[in-house]
Amino acid sequence: MKIKVESEKIIKAVKKLDEIEIVLENLEDAKEAINLILNRTGLLQKYEDLKIKDVKVTSYQKYDTTAVDYKMIFLLEFMFEEKVSLERKVAVIKEFQEFFGKV
Repeated sequence: MKIKVESEKIIKAVKKLDEIEIVLENLEDAKEAINLILNRTGLLQKYEDLKIKDVKVTSYQKYDTTAVDYKMIFLLEFMFEEKVSLERKVAVIKEFQEFFGKV
């Protein structure tokens, strides 16, 4: 399952959790920030039984009005063990999205 998160939401989340301002220049920066957020929010520990294997991060740019005015969007794909039910996957992703909604 994939979700999208704007770079500004990731930056605000790290600021809220660790009180540091980060810059997301590339996928590696975003991957580190997402892992930090997952660890700091306790989401990985809470759903440890699901054995989340990985969170793949890809990106694209969303142009609002011009080629100069764009937002960096990151797609996060949660990789679970095969035996995890759809309902449990949705619960994890929903909680993660709710966290970004509060940032």
